[in-house]
Amino acid sequence: MPDLSKQPLRFSREAADFYQTLRKRANQYFEENNISKHANSQMVLKTITMILLYVVPFLALLFFVNNSLIFILMWFLMGLGAAGIGLCVMHDANHGAYSSNKYVNLILGNITYILGACASHWKLQHNVLHHTYTNVDGYDHDLSAPILRFSPHTKKLKIHRFQHYYAWVMYSLMTISWSTIKEFKQVGGFKKMGLIKSSKKYWNLFLESVFGKIFYFGVFLVLPALITPFSFWFVLLGFVIMHIVTGLLLSLVFQPAHVILNTEFPLPDEKGNLENNWAIHQILTTANFAGGSKFFTWVLGGLNYQIEHHLFPSICHVHYPKLSEIVEQTAKEFNLPYYSEKTWWSAIANHGKMLRQLAHAA
Repeated sequence: MPDLSKQPLRFSREAADFYQTLRKRANQYFEENNISKHANSQMVLKTITMILLYVVPFLALLFFVNNSLIFILMWFLMGLGAAGIGLCVMHDANHGAYSSNKYVNLILGNITYILGACASHWKLQHNVLHHTYTNVDGYDHDLSAPILRFSPHTKKLKIHRFQHYYAWVMYSLMTISWSTIKEFKQVGGFKKMGLIKSSKKYWNLFLESVFGKIFYFGVFLVLPALITPFSFWFVLLGFVIMHIVTGLLLSLVFQPAHVILNTEFPLPDEKGNLENNWAIHQILTTANFAGGSKFFTWVLGGLNYQIEHHLFPSICHVHYPKLSEIVEQTAKEFNLPYYSEKTWWSAIANHGKMLRQLAHAA
């Protein structure tokens, strides 16, 4: 695992005029239309909807449901709600994009606790590593998975030859990993990479996970087992179904944005230098899908516009459709690609082809 404190990666300073031009045009759009870069009324309504989709089924299964099929249905709906909160609410908040008020972002960002994750860990993996070193093997932790090969630069194992078959099952277990062991494994990795520079910070993150898990499992697993008429094993089944739904949905949004046939997987040279500047790096390693769909833009938290999100992570996702027109035109002027699949399904299919290619390539 690379130590960023000893050998930080450096982006090129060449061709900086692309991002300068892009930012100028984006800022001009907001100024001319007198629009805030943060959440609007549509976003607030979506926030309430997604939280209710998670909380109402939980309260229902706790106090009102006696039928086993309806009990499982409530867990299924909670899975949709958890994915909705992750995609549409906490993601913007933890990027500081939801509001200009840092306390609003803090409160909505920490909603991750009711999803089984801790915001501090998420910010280090997602905001710092993934958004900075997108698709750089060894640095972008989104490329790291126990038995999956997401980069041509990752060492190939024998089991990888079947990954295009079993990857979808692994995706469904993603949030189970989040809520159990992943953060405890990560915190040591963050320290080795130099992201955590003191023992105090290390133990703060470690204990945040410990108490976060105690709260999460106490409320969302132990409590239903104690007060509902169903056995612990049936409650556990519902709990796992919820996570399968959430994990699969989240994976099928994020993986087709980076691990597809079109995108690049840059490597630094021996001195830690990357070929392109940060903005061009994001263009080359990221792809959109279903850009014309208002429905998917709404339910997926604008993360079908991943290019815009990576270039403007501090801007709320409700503005991505308009920004996409500016980004695509500017990329074209600078002879840069703008990867985009017409549908979500075609993006998933592209990702599946990439998994197969990585399964067989050396």
